[in-house]
Amino acid sequence: MLLSAQAPAPADKPVLVPDVSQRDIEIAYSFTGAELLLFGAILYPGGRLPRGEAPTDIVVVVKGPTQPVLVREKKKVAGIWVNAEHQRYSSVPSFYALASSRPIERIVDERTRAIYELGLDSLQLSPGSNSAITVEQGFQRGLVDLKRRAGLYLEAPHAVEISEGVLYRARLTIPARVPVGRFTAETFLIRDGRVLAAAVREIDIRKSGFERFVARAAERRSILYGLAAVVLSVGLGLAAGWIARRI
Repeated sequence: MLLSAQAPAPADKPVLVPDVSQRDIEIAYSFTGAELLLFGAILYPGGRLPRGEAPTDIVVVVKGPTQPVLVREKKKVAGIWVNAEHQRYSSVPSFYALASSRPIERIVDERTRAIYELGLDSLQLSPGSNSAITVEQGFQRGLVDLKRRAGLYLEAPHAVEISEGVLYRARLTIPARVPVGRFTAETFLIRDGRVLAAAVREIDIRKSGFERFVARAAERRSILYGLAAVVLSVGLGLAAGWIARRI
């Protein structure tokens, strides 16, 4: 007699239900930055919190559209600063912000951070040359440091608050110099170093008013935009000279 036993089905995993306070952010001439609230809920199987298990962590990553970047190293030769070596990257996030319930290195190991790009040290920027690892790492550290000092890259450990093990929220600051484009807000639910669930929400950041008109004109009618800029500069110069002679 052959006996067959059905293996028990694995327990359902929890589900994230994230949201953001602003899906659309408009940049006008008076834009000085914005505060983005990221919040949501954790839905557990059966609606019950797991008992006897390690507490969960929440990590939220906000990324801007990627862009190619050329990084140059300056060296002082005979008292003059000149461009020396350079490194080209093909997919650099224009903006990167990470908020977590604990420091990210205490939540996941280095391999998991690299897979999900959790943390500034784990960004995959796709270098365009076959430079030595030490050289490439030096350029990447310099690029990340420049972005961090410009306010475009940041990490905020302990910025995520989890209430009753179900609700969470985090606040991130969008700087005034933020680039425009479609951003993504990725939320990760992590327990014991494993990513249990992930969800994504999109955020559109765009210019509005006169700034939007100028940006579109420069992008769609670059020749006319350049000619208009030259004519305007010459006109302002002539007007300034005429006023100076009259005074």
